[in-house]
Amino acid sequence: MNITDEGYIINMRKHGESSLILTVVTREHGKIVGYAKGGLSKKSLGIYQLGNYIRVDAYARVEENMLSFKCELLAPTSVNFLSDPRKLACLSSLCALCNGCLPEKDNIERLFYYIDSFFNLILEDNWVSNYSYFEYYLLDYLGIGLDLSECSATGATDNLTFVSPKTAKAVSYEAGLPYKDRLFAFPHYILDNNYHPQAPDVKNLLKMTEFFLNKNFFSTHNLKFPQSRANLLSQLNI
Repeated sequence: MNITDEGYIINMRKHGESSLILTVVTREHGKIVGYAKGGLSKKSLGIYQLGNYIRVDAYARVEENMLSFKCELLAPTSVNFLSDPRKLACLSSLCALCNGCLPEKDNIERLFYYIDSFFNLILEDNWVSNYSYFEYYLLDYLGIGLDLSECSATGATDNLTFVSPKTAKAVSYEAGLPYKDRLFAFPHYILDNNYHPQAPDVKNLLKMTEFFLNKNFFSTHNLKFPQSRANLLSQLNI
């Protein structure tokens, strides 16, 4: 079995004295895990950093065996995070969610677009909102996405203002007003490219995606919610 692909390092575990078990989220093959011989050697330190963009040549004699990786650094994207604790917190959260939620070797083409955008646009002013798109579309990939098309109570398609934590569906202003303290805010900027989100908009969306990821994926599968994601909003301070 041979794989050649490009992607981002999302997890590293020491193996033996100088090698690594590496997890990479790739364009064409989704999440792949393999053995990187000598990954902790001095000459390889610049390659094997969380968030770096690499080329992977992977090989396994039979499909059931762990892949062996030969890696080449394509872009040292990790350096864009190291001087900003808030960006580093988002990187850690994204890596933990990808590592915990994605099955190996699954097609994640649409989701990878948002992962790639987060890394490529990290130096822009709206980098936090770019991160929030990743979480929104992670829900969609996992089959637990939000239904924002119409009000779950009335069927109306206008004046959508809230999202129900029970149904993950939109709720209109009129139907939701009596229960507004128990509802999430509707994420207008996800659907409207002309809507420029402010910090409260992003915070509201991240509160909602955290709730649904925890409730409908991690709890459902008896998995522990990643601590790096649980701490994210306090670290972002938005």
